[in-house]
Amino acid sequence: MQGFFGKTISPLGKASPKADIPAGVWLKCKGCEQTIAQSALDSNLQVCPVCGHHFPLTAGQRIALLSDEGSFQQLGEGLSSVDTLDFAHDNSYPRKLKETQAKTGLKDAVVCGCATLDGTPYALAVMDFRFFGASMGSVVGEEITRLTEEATRRHLPLVIVTASGGARMQEGALSLMQMAKTSGALMRHDEAGLPYIAILTHPTTGGVTASFASLGDVILAEPKALIGFAGPRVIKETTRSELPPGFQSAEFLLDHGLVDRVVPRAKLRAELAQLLVYLSPETTAGCTTAGRQA
Repeated sequence: MQGFFGKTISPLGKASPKADIPAGVWLKCKGCEQTIAQSALDSNLQVCPVCGHHFPLTAGQRIALLSDEGSFQQLGEGLSSVDTLDFAHDNSYPRKLKETQAKTGLKDAVVCGCATLDGTPYALAVMDFRFFGASMGSVVGEEITRLTEEATRRHLPLVIVTASGGARMQEGALSLMQMAKTSGALMRHDEAGLPYIAILTHPTTGGVTASFASLGDVILAEPKALIGFAGPRVIKETTRSELPPGFQSAEFLLDHGLVDRVVPRAKLRAELAQLLVYLSPETTAGCTTAGRQA
């Protein structure tokens, strides 16, 4: 990840790239539709230098952004999903799992571990949308639960960075069970008087939104992130009503109380560092669980 925190480079022109330019050198921003250089994104935290559109980060990039260099120690990296339900009866799910693992270098859609940020220790889980749309299956639920329990045991603050299309359909009810399992672990973490900070990125939807993404003591979101349970089209067709402008955007949910702050990526590290210091067990020592909820 060399150069991840380098200086911002202005976009190198706005004209469409020539056909002989290698793929990945130029791309069109989904926010402003300007043609920008990949190098401009790489040196600007994957944020468009023209309009501020936030492109997705990999789990590795997110960990580099939110932790001290070399401090992250991964937990649970040996877990891998299995086709318990014999989905589709054609071995397609195990095959796609292996292909996605090879392509991303990940075992599944979340990376969990312990790290420090500006010297403050904490537990961190990061979801990676490249892996099956960061859908929540048994492994995702188990790893987040184990990390939460480890954070409780070590008396550490917990941070989960979400990005998910929801439950993993290939695992059926086993996927839906992870909502209750992760929520139960977070309840015990809270009862121990320990803070949990949720960082919602684009998109955070489905069962992830309906469980651990919405349970943070503090909930942060990146600008214009899509956050919701069902998609706007499904809701509109079901309710037969017009949805308000900006429905399910981070800014809309900030105005309506679900999100506490919308934080641009360039300020996210400093924001989280400040919250960890303020909410660390040492700072909150002596406060009861009831007092934290009041």
